[in-house]
Amino acid sequence: MKKLILAMAVSTVFAGGFAQAEETKPDHEVSFNAALASDYRYRGISQTRLQAALQGGADYTHNPSGFYAGTWMSTIKWTKDAGGGGDVEIDLYAGKRGEMTKDLGYDVGVLSYVYPSNGLPVSANTTEIYGQLSYGPAYAKYSHSVTNLFGFADSKNSGYLDLGANVEISTGLTLNLHAGHQQVKNNGAYSYTDWKVGLTKDFGIVTGAAAIIGTNAGEVAYASPANGKFLGKTALVVTVSKTF
Repeated sequence: MKKLILAMAVSTVFAGGFAQAEETKPDHEVSFNAALASDYRYRGISQTRLQAALQGGADYTHNPSGFYAGTWMSTIKWTKDAGGGGDVEIDLYAGKRGEMTKDLGYDVGVLSYVYPSNGLPVSANTTEIYGQLSYGPAYAKYSHSVTNLFGFADSKNSGYLDLGANVEISTGLTLNLHAGHQQVKNNGAYSYTDWKVGLTKDFGIVTGAAAIIGTNAGEVAYASPANGKFLGKTALVVTVSKTF
């Protein structure tokens, strides 16, 4: 997925050597995004059998209140490989973000992962509620499933803890750090930890990202049913994206 995590930025305009007032955002803001990724990794696990993915989405934000809603989609392979059907993931989400203090931000919401025609014995469709706190470039986020998790039986109330930071090291260049732990309720063999170290560069026309992603997931538990390859292997993932 998401996955996916979306960034917000505030810019200050300078003219004639004097700082001008912060640019005012419109009350209602809509944006679109599209991307090509060498592999769709979600929480460290490949959703595309270690192959490329096409992705895109749309977002709406009501800036005065911080309420937002959006959708995001990606090509996938895992539902067919698991014996079901479908070749796309559709994410639907809504929430509210804002500031508790000058430096402490929050983001709370709900996110549904929809896999049309997945046809698995336990549906892959999943809904989570989430909450995030951020301080400067660092954040801590927890996601809690209110349904079964991605086709695992009796896995309601699974949780994912995500810790990370996105640190700007020069103009347009950001260091991305992440560590997470997926707990799969009543399915301990499928719980694991994942991590990422990467760089994101804004080239103006497009944004490029490269990251080393890995997990300590069980190689048998997360082997592709199609070819036996380990879907949580450590690898370089490259993404080119555009927001407009």
